[in-house]
Amino acid sequence: MTNLSRRKALFGGASLMAFAPFLNACSPSSILRSNPFRRPSKEPLNDAVEVSAETTSDFVDGVRMAQLIASGEISPSEVVEDAIMRAMRVNPRLNAIVHRTFEAAKKEAMSELSGSFAGVPSFTKDLNDRKGEPTLFGSRAFKGYIAEKDGDYVASWRRAGIISLGKSSTPEAGLTSTTEPVATGVTRNPWNLNRITGGSSGGGAALAAARVVPFAHASDGGGSIRIPASCCGLFGLKPSSGRMYQDGEPGPVDISVDHAVTWTVRDSAALLRIGQKPDSDLKPVGAVTSPSRRRLRIAVAPDPVAGTPIDKDVRAGVMETGKLCESLGHFVFDYTQPIDGEAFIDAFLLYWAAGAADFANRASQFTGKSIGSSILENWTLGLLRMYQSEQELERAVEYLSGFTQTYESMFKDFDVLLTPTLARPADPVGYQDPQGEFEQVKERVVSFAAYTAPMNVAGAASMSVPLHMSSDGLPIGMLFSGKRGDEKMLLQLAYELEMAKPWINNVPDVLAG
Repeated sequence: MTNLSRRKALFGGASLMAFAPFLNACSPSSILRSNPFRRPSKEPLNDAVEVSAETTSDFVDGVRMAQLIASGEISPSEVVEDAIMRAMRVNPRLNAIVHRTFEAAKKEAMSELSGSFAGVPSFTKDLNDRKGEPTLFGSRAFKGYIAEKDGDYVASWRRAGIISLGKSSTPEAGLTSTTEPVATGVTRNPWNLNRITGGSSGGGAALAAARVVPFAHASDGGGSIRIPASCCGLFGLKPSSGRMYQDGEPGPVDISVDHAVTWTVRDSAALLRIGQKPDSDLKPVGAVTSPSRRRLRIAVAPDPVAGTPIDKDVRAGVMETGKLCESLGHFVFDYTQPIDGEAFIDAFLLYWAAGAADFANRASQFTGKSIGSSILENWTLGLLRMYQSEQELERAVEYLSGFTQTYESMFKDFDVLLTPTLARPADPVGYQDPQGEFEQVKERVVSFAAYTAPMNVAGAASMSVPLHMSSDGLPIGMLFSGKRGDEKMLLQLAYELEMAKPWINNVPDVLAG
């Protein structure tokens, strides 16, 4: 056994301890495996764990990886080199990496690192700037653009010691729920290569789901963390508006927020801490390391606000999840959301279209070309055509600004809203093709992702939890949502659900090791 590498020895026997406090020390066993993210044995949790479940895993998450690096049991260089090998192994099938920074990552791993995730590898979404690297924004129009500085959120990950291996794929401007941009091609779902990864954080979700990295950067302006989390079987928390570091100034309705898709709840909770900006009007979430004894009132609303069809496997998943919550002692009841779905979607799409118009103008300025199909996709151009006037936009903003009161008024009667994350499991590749006929694609996108946007408009905390599978083996996320500032409550519930129905060992067909 002494002939095997130290890297294999350390990672091969390290238990995940998915519910241990952040950076709680744990000694790895001496059992060896070739995949540094896997462990062969089922070791009991140690006595320091704050919860009673004896849960272990075959995979080592980001928090545990940081522990091993901090203790000197494994070096950042070894961790980064292993992650690069895994990326090279699966990316030809997934097409999730649009720009590699492997050599820069190796150099960074040899430098002096600090921070709570020092030496842990990940990927940056191709909507955010990293100094000296290209950002395509998922578009042909921005070929040649090089960032002059880090974006504010990216800078928070750099301060935490996270090492980026490159840029992960995203649809053009992050404007749709599938990652099939003309600029870089289709990103494929590791659960089924003929299915989409969701969008707009589809590349990061594919890489995390395939176990290339334990978590990946993601952002959410209408569901773009939670949608790919559901498609790819990951945990995806959308933080409240105004909590996290953000690039630029928010629009008149602050809908977008940066965070991550993760294997484990504790990685998400730890990443939430490093991404919070100090001048937020919200109280910091703090360390969330275990469930709460508080029993919640959970309203179950399987039907989307616009009344679009829901897949039978998705509905079954919601019903089963409600029963699971009830079995855990929560008070669960049926509910119908008092939202005018058609009015909401009309206003949201118009606001979304205004974002597309702004992107189109910037693309035209950067390229020196007129707005058209030579630089932009049909989906972006179709959204642009929806944007008719400032007066229309003002009416949409007025409606959306008042929606927060409608949304929060629901929570007088309950603590958490439970819905599906999506109306369907991951669609076939091409079904939401951004080059397809606009009206048809619009109907498919809206019916697919009808559940997630209300929480963006309300600025609310919301999370997709991978608790169900379709009859043909695709992940189905369950969406748990609260009010603005409810991250702690949701994370505590997520820990409980993770203990009751662990998902980390549910792995896709395309696995990096």
